Amino acid sequence: MKILAQNKKANFSYFIEETYETGIVLKGTEVKSIRQGKANLKESYAQINDGELFLFGCHISPYEQGNIHNVDPLRVRKLLMHRREIDRLNGKLKEQGYTLVPLSMYLKDGKVKVSLGLGKGKKLHDKRETIAKKDAERRMQKAMRVER
Repeated sequence: MKILAQNKKANFSYFIEETYETGIVLKGTEVKSIRQGKANLKESYAQINDGELFLFGCHISPYEQGNIHNVDPLRVRKLLMHRREIDRLNGKLKEQGYTLVPLSMYLKDGKVKVSLGLGKGKKLHDKRETIAKKDAERRMQKAMRVER
């Protein structure tokens, strides 16, 4: 598996409870652009509309050699998942505070896949706690390096 794009803010802003692997419907030039690493998941989110799963806000830069075949970089893209899984997800999303956040985009067996996380938003004090833990971890690592 080769990771092509990652949403680093997702784990900082959300408590990720479950992860799901989905396929994504893309045009030919979008695949080429993603393989070059020109995809951005920062402001993106997934939503269920009429029983289908869609990815909003994912920016895939136009392919340089794509001329007329390039599409809008911010267009809404359909995600592929089994009906049963979508229905189960829909039930969980109706609970207050849950959202679907794209965690990463990667290649698996030559196909582009998106890893979605079912997350609950963190409050400000939770984010501060996360920062404090990372800071303490960094200090410990630094102390271990100095001792050796």
